[in-house]
Amino acid sequence: MSMDVPVSLTAGVDVGSSGVKVAVVRSRGGEEAEILAVVAQRIRRRDLSEVVESAWQEGLAAAGVGDPESLDYVATTGEADSVAFRTGHFYSMTTHARGCALLAPGASGVLDVGALHARAIRILPGGRVAAHRMTSQCASGTGQFLENIARYLGVPQEDVGRLSKEESRAPETVSSICAVLAETDVINMVSRGIGPPDILKGIHASIAGRLVQLVRAIGVEGSVLVTGGLSRDEGLLACLAEAAEAGPKRKRLAVAHSPLEFLSHPQAIHAGAIGAALLGSYRREQLRRSGRLDMLMTG
Repeated sequence: MSMDVPVSLTAGVDVGSSGVKVAVVRSRGGEEAEILAVVAQRIRRRDLSEVVESAWQEGLAAAGVGDPESLDYVATTGEADSVAFRTGHFYSMTTHARGCALLAPGASGVLDVGALHARAIRILPGGRVAAHRMTSQCASGTGQFLENIARYLGVPQEDVGRLSKEESRAPETVSSICAVLAETDVINMVSRGIGPPDILKGIHASIAGRLVQLVRAIGVEGSVLVTGGLSRDEGLLACLAEAAEAGPKRKRLAVAHSPLEFLSHPQAIHAGAIGAALLGSYRREQLRRSGRLDMLMTG
């Protein structure tokens, strides 16, 4: 990026179905980026507007931004209606792709696994979206389903990944793609004395198998960054690696596949907010170059 592009201070606000993420970034038109702060707050049973405001103030404080007016652009993604102070909005598919380009340079895909959906995105250099596909199946492949199962089993959410990855010895497969039927399967497993680690590993394996198919369906090859709420679930990440290595189960239908490597990153859960901040900086620079900065609507 040329030095004649001024440094801008931008923020991204990602409002999801279960949480709000905020990122504050310094960059030159979205390039040469420095992430100043990232924060995330769960919604749970709180009022959404209060969560947005709380996460916003926490993010500004963490970035050392005393005056919100000093921000050059506030970009939203996800469900943006609750963010009245936004400058502009970007689709979450593009923000996750752009965030991936910063967090995992060279990755060819994104797997966004959220509370209520999962989405695979094939990306080009620079984070441009080439193709995408969302799950069309029931919610049994989402974070909310996994959280419900953990609650039923009496397992703290933060222990789910570790138990699945480290303590499972004979995982029990959950084959149903329907959340209601899958929960019934789990109840039957508990009645048969199957322990939580094996149940959780079976659920992770079931989810991972479908997600790998989703990624391959849009032609992704090489490395894939896992984003969204389940990007921190080490049990799911381990099962994704196993599913990618295993390939198709029915040998007569098997076709040659290029290797897939699923990547994690400490800030992957914030990819949407980070990407929104970067795209906000890019959009601002485009307006500056065309002499139309006065078009920006600040809240």
